[in-house]
Amino acid sequence: MTRYRRDIVEPTVAEHSGTIVKHMGDGFLAVFDSPLEATRCAIVIQQTIAARNAAVSDKTHWLQYRIGINLGDIIYESNDIFGDGVNIAARLQTAAKPGDVNISGGVYEQVKNKLVCGYQSLGDERLKNITDPVRIYRVLPDPSAVVNTDHGVRWVARTAVPIVGACALTFGIGVWYATQRLADKQAIPDVAARGGEQPIPKPTQEMPAPVSVEAKVEAKSSEPQTAIPHSALVAPPPQAPISEPSPVAVLAPPMPAQRPEPATPSDAFRDCPNCPDMISLTGGMFRMGSSSDLSEKPVHQVNVAPFALSRVPVTKAQWQTCVAAKECTYHPDGADDLPVRNVSWKDAQQYIAWLSKTTSKPYRLPNEAEWEYAARAGTTTAYWWGARMAPGYANCRGCGTPHDPEKPIQIGLLPPNPFGLQGMGGGVAEWVSDCWHSSYQGAPRTGSWSAPNCREHVLRGGSWLSELDDVRVSSREAYDSDVRYPSHGFRVALSSR
Repeated sequence: MTRYRRDIVEPTVAEHSGTIVKHMGDGFLAVFDSPLEATRCAIVIQQTIAARNAAVSDKTHWLQYRIGINLGDIIYESNDIFGDGVNIAARLQTAAKPGDVNISGGVYEQVKNKLVCGYQSLGDERLKNITDPVRIYRVLPDPSAVVNTDHGVRWVARTAVPIVGACALTFGIGVWYATQRLADKQAIPDVAARGGEQPIPKPTQEMPAPVSVEAKVEAKSSEPQTAIPHSALVAPPPQAPISEPSPVAVLAPPMPAQRPEPATPSDAFRDCPNCPDMISLTGGMFRMGSSSDLSEKPVHQVNVAPFALSRVPVTKAQWQTCVAAKECTYHPDGADDLPVRNVSWKDAQQYIAWLSKTTSKPYRLPNEAEWEYAARAGTTTAYWWGARMAPGYANCRGCGTPHDPEKPIQIGLLPPNPFGLQGMGGGVAEWVSDCWHSSYQGAPRTGSWSAPNCREHVLRGGSWLSELDDVRVSSREAYDSDVRYPSHGFRVALSSR
């Protein structure tokens, strides 16, 4: 993704007088000089992708993007931007169909007579957590009015936000990436430089080709009720036709040829009938991080004290017990046996406070080092089961498990790692206690890495909407602590009994 960002994202934004404010994994925040340039940029992106798709006869191999553009106020803070302007752009993106560009009424008034394209009014829509209705227009570009710049490279953006002086233009780019990886030299990103991790090989008869990959989209918001989104937006777009993997992968996931032995002994316990099942881990030294991404460097040795971690993420049913006790205020949807999702970091703190009060034990979120120690389970490869993705071990797009774009599968259907933990990759991205730091420079060798009044906390493990690279045990991302996103959940930890 770094190569795609360098070759495609950064040049395209620069060509349209945009400036990238912040990178977030494979996503970014950017500012543009005008709504006109932002709209032109969006049209060029869609035309480029459409031209590329036209050359591919099999639609299951297509890439499609959703783009939303809004004109509104934005708050600058340090090296980041926030506010309803970003939030509305995110909502517009979510409402767009794959391949479409949605703009707000404010943007429409600025560009309607300046571009050779048409517009379809979608009417006034009430967007979640937005007080007033927003008028939405779908842009209908004239292909001859856009210069096709076929870069020939796939890239994935999550959220872009352009700004004009004091009057900010938010340009939320939501991306939908649903395609089979082709068995050619460009199909799999080059990861040869990853320390301790081998390049993902081309699919073979023993390793079926991944079915699809979908990138998350995120948006920043000051409202904890935001249901939009990583790097950010909430609900994924309609799913393109894909070849569904066999349900046998869920009922009887294939086992690796050689299972790693448990690195430490463990035992399970539960502190109350509706409490999470906990597994005690003895802790110890391990090497944390990888050379795959700047945020995962440098690889460093960490000493983890004994602790316990919930076997699976907190479920909807367990969360509802807290709601019934009037200690948790958020009412999520979804089945009771699935991980609770669309919860913010601060929502998770409500559940932890209730659980601690109920059990008289100091429950908490795991810190980032504890999470990675538990996910690795004594292994040193990209995934706990090996150096490459194997069907049936994780729940993500392309992980070889049946995939529902609206919700994760039951985590209990996935095989446990050597420590007995399930879903430590895919499913829901899991909040940890640590504040976000862009790398491990200066990271402590033990304990949590917090900072006073930090706005963002760390998420680990990827989700059912993630691509393969995001479910590696060392992969990490950040998100606003107050903001909800549909694929975010958590599991709980407890210091040694």
